[in-house]
Amino acid sequence: MKRTMAVILAGGEGERLSILSSVRAKPAVPFGGKYRIIDFVLSNCVNSEVDNVIVLTQYAPRSLADHIGLGRPWDLDRTRGGVRLLQPYLARGRVAEWYRGTADAVLQNMNVIEHAPGETVLILAGDHIYKMDYGPFVAAHRRKRADVTVAVRRVPLADATRMGILAMDETGRVTEWQEKPKQPKSDLASMGVYVFSKRALRRWLSEDRPDFGADVIPAMLQGGARVFGYRFDGYWQDVGTIQSYWEANMDLLEDVPELDLYDREWLIHTRSEERAPAKIGPTAQVHRSLVSHGCLIDGTVVNSVLSPGVRVEVGAVVRDSIVMFDSVIRAGAVVDRSILDKEVTVGPSAIVGEGTDLTIPNKLEPNRLHTGITVVGKRAVIPRGVRIGRNVKIGGDVRATDFPRRVIPSGETVERREEPPRRRRGGSTAAGSTSGPAAAEPAPVRRQAVSS
Repeated sequence: MKRTMAVILAGGEGERLSILSSVRAKPAVPFGGKYRIIDFVLSNCVNSEVDNVIVLTQYAPRSLADHIGLGRPWDLDRTRGGVRLLQPYLARGRVAEWYRGTADAVLQNMNVIEHAPGETVLILAGDHIYKMDYGPFVAAHRRKRADVTVAVRRVPLADATRMGILAMDETGRVTEWQEKPKQPKSDLASMGVYVFSKRALRRWLSEDRPDFGADVIPAMLQGGARVFGYRFDGYWQDVGTIQSYWEANMDLLEDVPELDLYDREWLIHTRSEERAPAKIGPTAQVHRSLVSHGCLIDGTVVNSVLSPGVRVEVGAVVRDSIVMFDSVIRAGAVVDRSILDKEVTVGPSAIVGEGTDLTIPNKLEPNRLHTGITVVGKRAVIPRGVRIGRNVKIGGDVRATDFPRRVIPSGETVERREEPPRRRRGGSTAAGSTSGPAAAEPAPVRRQAVSS
């Protein structure tokens, strides 16, 4: 495995995760309390002894760059190999453009891949949750002298419409491929995890084939390339939607979870801040939950995942929810079947996630928020006593004055309001006015935090 390079695709915008990926790349979204999504594929690499890794970023790359840094938590801060983050760039004689797809991202960085030792390249999605030893995967690829080997697993038919669906013969060779079919012929799906020979990458990547699933793999099958499948039977989840993201977090709370975070033989590494141990107070009740370091719990937490630094005050209840770093649930508040981003404050006696009807979709994002989960953006402040229904979206940085009423019905959205210009005496606006003896100074610009 020392002569295998890993290319992690981490540039997607991840629009289906709604507000969670509006200010950060999807692979940088927190998961499982203390982790980020990309930690799982990075840990798979180092645990499989793959130590030459490049991460292809694009959308909101700062969050990933801050998290990965030099790669020290994954033992990837090395003189040779290690981890490097690459972004779209302007080259002489070439028109600058964003990556047009997964394969185009690899094509634009082939100069880096060509100089890596070895003839085997792992192409890995950066936004999936799974544990996989890539050693047997690469060995099977080499044994069959494949041009490409695709990791595959069975999925529910309801999920098959958003994946690459395939059929294999008795030797494991792929005989048929459907990309995101409306009527899938099988439940055998591509995981978006590939092993390519460099020779095949050189031959089959081109500007008119921007995506692996939609373009490159079908072209290889039509052109007679040796395309094989590799069955994977472990836990795997594409957390590309709010529902799948919530479910994957809740899966960690099972008595015997399929994804074992406590397996010392396959640790999931992450960048972690030093914080005090979690403290469970005398009035606290905690049932079937993950509570990270730095949390202070004096209320009730049931079937929930809490990131570092979360505070749950006396009488507050957090149920079936995901609460991210340094959020505060004030006394008497209730958070039910909701996802709270970082540094959210829920005021005393407020309710987030009220009502029994989970089917009323969000009016602005009906295809993303429709399963009863309410989502609250970073640094939002929910006022005392406000009641918020299901499938509601609360924007980042909202304040008490942004709430139009005390009850926010299911399916509604609350966003940050623009601050109106200040008025001077005489009726003119302070910002941009030139009447009178001197022009007024413009209204101060509100500073936005950049932490992600």
